[in-house]
Amino acid sequence: MVEIGKLNKLKVVKEVDFGLYLDGGRLGEILLPIRYVPKGCVPGDEIEVFIYRDSEDRIIATTETPYVMVGEFAALKVVSVTPIGAFLDWGLPKDLLVPFPEQKPRMEPDKRYVVRAYIDENSDRIVASARLDDFLYDNSEGDFDAGEEVDLFVANKSDLGYKIIINNSHWGLLHYHEVVRPLKRGERLKGFIKQIREDGKIDLTLHKRGRDKTDDAAELVMKVLRRQGGFIPVSDKSPPDVITAQFGLSKAMYKKAVGMLYKRRIIELGDEGIRLIEQPPRPD
Repeated sequence: MVEIGKLNKLKVVKEVDFGLYLDGGRLGEILLPIRYVPKGCVPGDEIEVFIYRDSEDRIIATTETPYVMVGEFAALKVVSVTPIGAFLDWGLPKDLLVPFPEQKPRMEPDKRYVVRAYIDENSDRIVASARLDDFLYDNSEGDFDAGEEVDLFVANKSDLGYKIIINNSHWGLLHYHEVVRPLKRGERLKGFIKQIREDGKIDLTLHKRGRDKTDDAAELVMKVLRRQGGFIPVSDKSPPDVITAQFGLSKAMYKKAVGMLYKRRIIELGDEGIRLIEQPPRPD
């Protein structure tokens, strides 16, 4: 089924001077304007396109990918404010409307806001809303388990940490002590469910728990060591910012990883840094 506001793989049914017509199923034939037609694309081919309504309210296709699709969140810049609402740059010729009732707070030109794209039931048009709580939930239905890997979207900051949108559906909190570098609003990254509190609130972490977490850090240290020729002038006495810049790890996690590698006799430790021990060749 063809979905407005999302990527669809559609079959080319007809070629005309001004583009291609695609099989839109219940929506009928959908025009792909000639400026978006890939070289060599002919009737019978299948092509991935984004479907939306143009400035004349016609359903149309494009091979360009917008910054946000229906059901997703993004941090977008306001390009203009009109009597009907604010318009955001979402990477397509027709800007994305945020009606005034969907703004929180009132939007201003040239500022960026986190919004969710959705289809307005009355107009059947793609619009956006900054009223994020209307689309997000806690873990009241048992959607997640501790240790589960999830997609994270940085929405905002609080006194305790970063307010995170999990899998485009739930609120979570990533405490400041869980990160080793500042995160930007709108940034996407992978993370894990750390715990689910009794009230349904979700705490997050960027690392696996327990031994898996240390194993991952040790593997990262090994990769950097090999890339640097087997020696890195960073020891467990180096300043935390030096360790983070070199490995992207906190000093505590770096020390655990190095300790694991040392116990396995994979590296040597010294005041000047760490050195990879040459392993004897394996017998044939």
